[in-house]
Amino acid sequence: MDALTSRDFTSDGEPFALFGEWLKDATASETNDPNAMALATVDEDGLPNVRMVLLKGADAAGFVFYTNYESAKGRELLAHPKAALVFHWKSLRRQVRVRGPVETVTEDEADAYYRSRPRGSRIGAWASKQSRPLESRFALETEVARYTAKFGIGDIPRPAHWSGFRIVPVEMEFWHDRPFRLHDRVKFTRENAQTSWTKTRLYP
Repeated sequence: MDALTSRDFTSDGEPFALFGEWLKDATASETNDPNAMALATVDEDGLPNVRMVLLKGADAAGFVFYTNYESAKGRELLAHPKAALVFHWKSLRRQVRVRGPVETVTEDEADAYYRSRPRGSRIGAWASKQSRPLESRFALETEVARYTAKFGIGDIPRPAHWSGFRIVPVEMEFWHDRPFRLHDRVKFTRENAQTSWTKTRLYP
């Protein structure tokens, strides 16, 4: 699908529908992890951090991912609840940039997603002290074995420190590769989640 033929590039449509179309296209064409996104945060000194995470929910409320709140990104987002995302789909020559404030997901949302994870991943949420120094691989495997034995074959509750964040966008920019670097760029902006979007076409 050429970017210029999308209804959202040529009308006053809101950006979430366009993102949904592009994510659907990426799911069909990307070899691995079409939901992968670069997440940028800042630490206590204002120094940026960026890493790849997986999108686990996207709708008109925002973009959701899950993590250990005691990890570097968890601590940074709790202290400075603003973030930026980038999706890059090389097979489609498309990119989406997102910026906005961040909020935590509800307990019910976190519980529901946690229950959907493989059992080994739920054990890992207990065993890994994410982002903190690890003395050896054996120490991690020991923790995995300890929690495996602790929970046996029963239910594995969600750790209190493991939950999700939702980025509520106030900016969304869509980029599509075109010949001679004359790319298509369209930017949607709004004041906050309660206001309407404004669409602007940008020079490449």
